[in-house]
Amino acid sequence: MEHITATPTSKAPAERFTGDVYLNPIEAPAPPARLASALVRFTPGARTNWHAHANGQTLYVTDGVGLVGTRDGSVVRVAAGQTVKCPPAEEHWHGATDTTLMAHIAMVVGNADGDGTTWLQPVTDETYADALRHTA
Repeated sequence: MEHITATPTSKAPAERFTGDVYLNPIEAPAPPARLASALVRFTPGARTNWHAHANGQTLYVTDGVGLVGTRDGSVVRVAAGQTVKCPPAEEHWHGATDTTLMAHIAMVVGNADGDGTTWLQPVTDETYADALRHTA
């Protein structure tokens, strides 16, 4: 057994997120295990850039209300207690609504080269506004 004390909160890197986002790592991939997980907190209006994961991603919402969108224009509104699974290589984004914070535990299974995440361009304000309108 290993007891891990609380990890310090850090601000998420601006090159991967829009708005104020804060991270608390839970598990880093270390052989032989490949699970990476973190508690991610989004302030209202904050969101990830477009990105994809080689082995997919699971998001478990712990607090607030958020959005998860995909390149085909699909968007789901999520709330505490709900889970979203993004399949391998699906380009997607996630974040808070414009009026409510959102926190989730993000889980990915990495590969030999790390967590398998490919970061892409920011989600435009127009795309975000469309997501808000279509999930209200």
